[in-house]
Amino acid sequence: MKAAILGYGTVGSGVYEVLQRNAEVIAEKSGENIEVKYVLDLREFPGDPVMEVLVHDYECIVNDPEVRIVVETMGGVKPAYEFVRRALECGKHVCTSNKELVAEYGAELLALAKERAVNFYFEASVGGGIPIIRPLCECLTADKILEISGILNGTTNYILTRMYNEGADFNCVLKGAQECGYAERNPAADIEGFDAGRKLAILASLVLGKRVEFGDVVTEGITGITARDIRYARAMQAKIKLIASAIWKEESFYALVAPRIIMAGHPLYAIDDVVNAVMVKGNMLGDVLFSGRGAGKLPTASAVVSDVVQAARHVNENTGLIWSQTRTVPEPVRGMPGRFFVRTDEKNRQQAKQLFPGLTQVDAGLADEFAFYTEQMTEGEFSERVEELDKIRNQFRIEF
Repeated sequence: MKAAILGYGTVGSGVYEVLQRNAEVIAEKSGENIEVKYVLDLREFPGDPVMEVLVHDYECIVNDPEVRIVVETMGGVKPAYEFVRRALECGKHVCTSNKELVAEYGAELLALAKERAVNFYFEASVGGGIPIIRPLCECLTADKILEISGILNGTTNYILTRMYNEGADFNCVLKGAQECGYAERNPAADIEGFDAGRKLAILASLVLGKRVEFGDVVTEGITGITARDIRYARAMQAKIKLIASAIWKEESFYALVAPRIIMAGHPLYAIDDVVNAVMVKGNMLGDVLFSGRGAGKLPTASAVVSDVVQAARHVNENTGLIWSQTRTVPEPVRGMPGRFFVRTDEKNRQQAKQLFPGLTQVDAGLADEFAFYTEQMTEGEFSERVEELDKIRNQFRIEF
């Protein structure tokens, strides 16, 4: 079985390494040897064994009938979308780790794959090395999914873990994360919640079988979190995490990415550093948690190669994920129920108690502030009340 890899960056080189180092076990599991015939990249890699198969022109890949599997690890939408589409049109299976591509064009590319009797696989696009797409689409099909919540971005989890452990300032920790290679030079996609939002859109689309657009997912980032917020979380025996949630409640569907206070005992409380986790709640099964390294060269490459094995096993058939191009739009988050934490000036204590009867005070030893969390109410009810409170210093949703 001949394969080609598009892009020899972090993930692409990892895929090449996994296919070489684990060739024997991969052949055993897929039913035949898988040989990398081409690796596409604009750069040269002197001294690297990849030079033997390195090419700079995509045409030699897409026009080679021997190549049955194309692995796309370039990232971004251009030229990845064009390359993937052409590969599928030529009857080649495609495996990708590209969340931007899948979030924007997943439904279209799956439909094209079905039409051409090949497969479009993207296990690594959401959880990196964590298996979640195949379990969700194959193993949990007896359940009605009620909720998917998770830590879907390793960069933000690393930053928040360091802030919690060291009491450090956000900007200081972000700089350290960039120096360690955990954060990009331009970290906006991670710290503003966009990366997690794209991954949530993919998961929600697969649960619904319809297209959930990334732009319809409400996203809030972590840039406004301060050392004082962390101090309050400690006082509550809790941590702050960036949580992506898709929730189905009666006839309503909500999608939200936002930092939340996670209380001790919650399944996501202990997920720290660059580890990611996805919790799925089914109406029969209850909660099930998938966790592991959500990023990194070899963990992500391992998930991509698992898709390559699937493609080799089903080389002459389409396995058919259900994801139509019909768009579904989440409800406004105003209808979501929850509990909320608020920091305000000490002088607002009485006003806060009047606006939020039944509140629970949180004492972190800061004399100039009054902090509390509310009883359960909808986002809309909370927003209306909190707008009347003078000078909010910060606010978070809480997960118990």
